[in-house]
Amino acid sequence: MSVQIRLARMEDLDRLMEIFDHARSFMKATGNPSQWINGYPQREMIAGEIAANHCYVCCKEEGGEVVGTFAFVPSPDPNYARIESGNWLNDAPYYVIHRLASDGSCRGIGKACIEWCWEQCHSLRADTHQDNKIMQKLLENNGFVRCGIIYVANGTPRIAYQRI
Repeated sequence: MSVQIRLARMEDLDRLMEIFDHARSFMKATGNPSQWINGYPQREMIAGEIAANHCYVCCKEEGGEVVGTFAFVPSPDPNYARIESGNWLNDAPYYVIHRLASDGSCRGIGKACIEWCWEQCHSLRADTHQDNKIMQKLLENNGFVRCGIIYVANGTPRIAYQRI
């Protein structure tokens, strides 16, 4: 299935929150119950990312229905300043892929997002929870290398990846 990627708009916010609800349920059902907890990502956070032009949506080409979302944020990311048990592949400017989610209605959303991001910048970083085996596989199958461990704002560890 072919998708189009565009900047998210404020009128997409309700749909994005539905997608995040679905993603949280999916993660719980697939052995990752503790990555997106306590309503994360919060509506206010996503509204802020939309306002900052960091939030994108994936739309079905036929009909334009929003079926996925992700954040694409330029460096530096403060959570990536310190990495343990490894090193970043380089210190060049990069973009980070955060909060990649879909509604589950079509396959290939994650791959489409990564390919789009790669077209924008050839230095990408991402991180995921140790229990998120699906995201780890997606990243590794799309050219990302496991680089070490970083800690997110709430102090919990994440596996850090980079593609150059």
